[in-house]
Amino acid sequence: MDQIRPERDYEAFLAEGRFMIQRSRSSGAYVFYPRVAEPRTGARDLEWVEASGDGIVYSVTVVRKRPPEQDYNVVLIDLAEGPRMMSRVVDIEPSAVKIGMKVKAKIASEDGKPLVVFAPVGDQA
Repeated sequence: MDQIRPERDYEAFLAEGRFMIQRSRSSGAYVFYPRVAEPRTGARDLEWVEASGDGIVYSVTVVRKRPPEQDYNVVLIDLAEGPRMMSRVVDIEPSAVKIGMKVKAKIASEDGKPLVVFAPVGDQA
């Protein structure tokens, strides 16, 4: 994998349908967004691991659009592994997304590029 441009690796994994994040071999800390070194320690021993995809909505904002465009949400998700990432929650009305909601990652496509979005877990939809 490319040690200089880890975001290329991340995008390649998404293109394969895999949601991968990094973990420091020495500290065990998970890292997101892809980096060349673990932010707290500076360790350059990062490896790619499969993310569980489990998360909880930390914050949410609804972006209101003029019709015919659709409103959408922008969320911060706390991943089960620890990192927080920005994304969207899909398969639910944008205004129905709530802080504390349990979500599960899935890979979608936008403008021909894969990206990670989240869907509500259980009867929250």
